[in-house]
Order: sequence, then structure tokens, then C-alpha cells
Amino acid sequence: MPTVEVLLTRLDPGVPLPSYARPGDAGADLVTTTNVVIEPGERVVVGTGIAVALPEGYAGFVHPRSGLAARVGLSVVNTPGTIDAGYRGEIRICLINHDRREPVVLTRGDRIAQLVIQRVEHAVFREVDSLTDLPESERGSGGYGSTGGHPVFHGSLEGPVRVPSPSAEISADVTNTEVANVEPVNTEAGGGAADGAGSQSRQGTEG
Repeated sequence: MPTVEVLLTRLDPGVPLPSYARPGDAGADLVTTTNVVIEPGERVVVGTGIAVALPEGYAGFVHPRSGLAARVGLSVVNTPGTIDAGYRGEIRICLINHDRREPVVLTRGDRIAQLVIQRVEHAVFREVDSLTDLPESERGSGGYGSTGGHPVFHGSLEGPVRVPSPSAEISADVTNTEVANVEPVNTEAGGGAADGAGSQSRQGTEG
């Protein structure tokens, strides 16, 4: 696989460098620098402890980890988050707990997202007089729903898999840990409320 050199500094010396789990993987793992409990429906900005200098012509894109999304409902709000080549600050990630009942518990060092480095290009926009001046295409102006509804598939694909919701008690060391580097995002009423959320938690670590 082609490689590109990315200069990086660790703002938190205790965190590992971004790494690829397997050869051929597109995303390098990013970790959280703090312990944090994300309540149902809550958005929280967490630091990764690293800053990068991407080469001109490249950008970084922060994607959720698929296992965390499936198991505990953890995702990145602005998927994918974009890191421009000129940005030199810490990579910080806005996470959201989509689960309606249980909080997600993250511990310092947990892998929370993946960083994909891609080549990008600047477009040169050239205005034309009207829609009819644009080149024709098979799709044309067809937008939402233009390809129809859910097609009937006559095959042997497996049905949907219901993912269980593992639960665990929130340990005292996690709930009492200082989370000064975590920025809860204020929401309208109901953003972080859920029945029984205080006594159950789910670990965010992905194996």
C-alpha cells in the first residue's frame, strides 16, 4: 500500500501513536486521553493527545469505529470529521452516545475513532448560465427517493442481527476521575436524560 509521511507530535506523552490494526487497513486508531461517561443522547468532545501536520494536498478524516457503533451506539457527530492540512492543534473528537437507555464508559487509552489520510483536490468552479447548460447524465435531476423504495431481493442473505447491550456497573475510579479535558456539548431539553441511566454503563473499549 502506498504511504505518505505525516509529521506528528504527542501533546500527551502517555498516549500511543496512531496505528493500523492490520496491514491494508485504511484507518489508524485514535484514543481518548481522559476517562469519561457519555450519557444516553449526550455529545462530548474528547482529546486524542496528538497534533499533526498533513502534507499539502492531503486531509485527515475522522471516522467512527464500527464495533463501538454496533455494540454500544458510540459514533462521531460530524462523521467524518475533517482535519485540514493547515491545522496544527490537537485532534479533538465530538462523540455521541446514540443509545437511548445506557451510558457509554470510556477509559483513558480506549480506541474511540479512526483517522483516514486521503489525497484531496481543489475544484475550480466554473459557472454556466442555466441547468440545461450542464452535461446530461442518466440520472439527471433525480434526488431523494429517485431510485425507488426498498427492492425485493430473492436471495439467501441473512436477516438483521440484533446486537445485545452488555451492561456493567460504573466503577468508582471512573465516576470520580477528573475529566477537565472533556467538553460536554450543551443541548436542548432532554439531551442527556434516560430512565435508569445512572446505575448501568457499557464499556467503550473495542477488542
